[in-house]
Amino acid sequence: MTKRSVIYVDGFNFYYGMVRGTPWKWLNLQRYFELVRQDDDIQELVYFTAQVGGGAGKRQEVYLRALDTLPKARLVVGRYKDKTFTCGVSACPLPGPRRYRGVEEKQTDVGIGVRMVDDAYQGRAERIVVVSGDSDLLPALRLVKHRFPEIEVIVYVPAARGSVRAAAVEMRSVADRARTLPAEPLKRSQFPPVIQTPSGVTITRPPGW
Repeated sequence: MTKRSVIYVDGFNFYYGMVRGTPWKWLNLQRYFELVRQDDDIQELVYFTAQVGGGAGKRQEVYLRALDTLPKARLVVGRYKDKTFTCGVSACPLPGPRRYRGVEEKQTDVGIGVRMVDDAYQGRAERIVVVSGDSDLLPALRLVKHRFPEIEVIVYVPAARGSVRAAAVEMRSVADRARTLPAEPLKRSQFPPVIQTPSGVTITRPPGW
């Protein structure tokens, strides 16, 4: 049955689970989910990500500008925070401190949860589609199902690239239905190499994409 739906995409999960290392990074997300969710009346596609630095950040900026041309896409951009991590591989033979510097994505999980609960209270969707394997979203999903049992919750785990979150048992268990995102529509959902906006701005696919 066709239902009004809102789709929430964890951009970090989606990138690493679906398109990293593929030629399909220049992805028209609206077209992709229209193919995946053909029975939905998609109201909004909300894409959550965080700004990165360096050359990757420049490519990301171009891609976000491309996504912003899509009529149903809404962008929510958080940030990355520098953090020291401890290596958890007990068999690692390298000597010395087992700590290293990296970055941690901030605000995405909270952002998805808050937006999802607010949309449920506002009656914006009869079906909620969550694209993530991150169990940090469980409290928000459980609240939606508790307060609004009539809203159908569908979870898609982005695991076509062999993501470590492929099982996502907890996320799958709280949903009415759970799926692994299909890779086949990626090829059929690419932006054209050059996008011309109504205001005359040209957006060009980054080299290597």
